[in-house]
Amino acid sequence: MAPSKVVLHGHELSYVDSGSGPVVLFIHGILGSQRQWAHLVDQMDEDHRVVVPDLFGHGESAKPLGDYSLSAHAATMRDLLDHLGIQKVTLVGHSLGGGIAMQFFYLFPERVERLVLVSSGGLGREVNLILRAATLPGAEQVLSVVASVPVTSRLRAVGRGAEKVGWRPGADVGAIWRGFSSLSDRESRRAFLATTRAVIDLGGQSISAHDHLGDALPVPVLIVWGTRDRMIPASHALSAQQLVPECQVELFEGAGHFPHLDDPDRFARVLRDFVAADPASD
Repeated sequence: MAPSKVVLHGHELSYVDSGSGPVVLFIHGILGSQRQWAHLVDQMDEDHRVVVPDLFGHGESAKPLGDYSLSAHAATMRDLLDHLGIQKVTLVGHSLGGGIAMQFFYLFPERVERLVLVSSGGLGREVNLILRAATLPGAEQVLSVVASVPVTSRLRAVGRGAEKVGWRPGADVGAIWRGFSSLSDRESRRAFLATTRAVIDLGGQSISAHDHLGDALPVPVLIVWGTRDRMIPASHALSAQQLVPECQVELFEGAGHFPHLDDPDRFARVLRDFVAADPASD
């Protein structure tokens, strides 16, 4: 389904709105886009209304100067739902999107039916050194070189050569490469750095949801993680479960930071079962 666009706060936001029924809002992570959820739209929209935006600073949405904090992204999601006439949703957030989903719940709890956190930010300090490096002075200059067309073209050629001798990139490599390739223009790099620096400092993640998670959440929570996540460790899922014992945790053995791409059929099955469950039984 072709994306639609809406102007929010003077800037265009791209989104997919497909199907009818209970509403599921998917929120991608840093360097991600609505494309990462495309297979789930196909699997969910027969009996659900599926809303999948590109966050500001990502994909086909505008990349304005301004606020890229979790609260700003959460407010944009609220404004999109208002535009679509949607009152309540199941939120599915991956990585940064998990942090946005938790912030949305904190700000607008009456609008959330369920919360699904996939390899989520905001549940611990540890995060990959690559993202921490984006907080260093001079990061924009370094990115302008390494994400330039000549460099990415050369890397793409190396990748094609490796594939000819049997190398097969996994879901993490493919998703991160597509995100990295999107940084060829200055506006995208600026938005990426602003987004990263809003949630990460040199020591790791600077935003924590633990203070809010300590109180029993009044909505069902599902946490999904890959056991081989090298961006944010899977131990964060287990620490969150200690804070919210009634939440459901699904560990995808051998999956990386993108379990919904590593094992899309299992992820769709787990998500459908979670959304379909009677809240009274959770």
